[in-house]
Amino acid sequence: MKHKLSFIIILFLSMFSCKNNDGTKVLYFGHNSPQTHPVHKGVLEFKKVLEEKSNGSLSVKIFPDAQLGSEREVLELLQIGSVAATKVSAATLSNFVPEYHILGIPYLFRDEAHRFDVLEGPIGKSILEKGSKFWLRGLCFYDAGSRSFYTSTKAIRTPDDLERLKIRVMNNQMAINMVNAMGGSATPLAYGELYTAIQQGVVDGAENNPPSFVSSNHYEISKYYTLDEHSAVPDVLIIGTKYWDKLSDQEKNWVQEAANKSAQAQKVFWKASVEKSMKIAKDAGVEIIIPDKSLFAEKSKSVIKEFIEEHPEMETTINQIKNK
Repeated sequence: MKHKLSFIIILFLSMFSCKNNDGTKVLYFGHNSPQTHPVHKGVLEFKKVLEEKSNGSLSVKIFPDAQLGSEREVLELLQIGSVAATKVSAATLSNFVPEYHILGIPYLFRDEAHRFDVLEGPIGKSILEKGSKFWLRGLCFYDAGSRSFYTSTKAIRTPDDLERLKIRVMNNQMAINMVNAMGGSATPLAYGELYTAIQQGVVDGAENNPPSFVSSNHYEISKYYTLDEHSAVPDVLIIGTKYWDKLSDQEKNWVQEAANKSAQAQKVFWKASVEKSMKIAKDAGVEIIIPDKSLFAEKSKSVIKEFIEEHPEMETTINQIKNK
């Protein structure tokens, strides 16, 4: 029924111009986060700022909760012009724009300050611009925190504890290679199937950021959370070039300014969500483990080496990030 509803909505959007009868240009924005998520709150800020700056001549219609399909499906809708904008993980986007693979490299960023310095500076802007040739223009990065391991069977204190454990990962080669290099058995699995998979022992655990760990209710059945923070894959606010190219220079400036302001607001929303999520997990009896991250980083070095061998054209950007 959900897919049928999505198809009807998509068909409806495709049948109409991006202009209302009063001349207002409508920006249809689809994403897969729930309305309580800090991403959705960031998108609401984007809507608010854009409509204020344009004095209502640009309006934003938001479709949260994957109403228009998965991240990949919505990106494809942007490419054909049926939807104007979305927010997706850089991991999903890397299947369309290869340069986003770089942001999934384990232990790429030294800390949070380094991460934002890179993403909000010239390097981040350069990566955002790479998507235009694939009809997916990047506007800004949203904070998605750091991903860490959580398990139901035993605690992970060192990489050796990952031995023989089946760890759910995104269907992303970087994530698969990383878990395998650390000694675990990477198991790609749809996120919606993960709760049951952990509960039934199909997998021993997974990896994600605190808000996702809690909002998915995985903390109910995974009582060990190891903050190894192996990757910090950001979210990306994307606008389709089919829509972007119809805007005037002034309108493009408004959209970019609204995106930038929403990114700063979303960071605040994210931080609050992390603090709240960690408290919920602790109160529920989850053991929070602070490991020696250097042990995990050492194990993942082979992943970086292999990636550079396969993508030598990206080595310069990787070195620029590490040396920044």
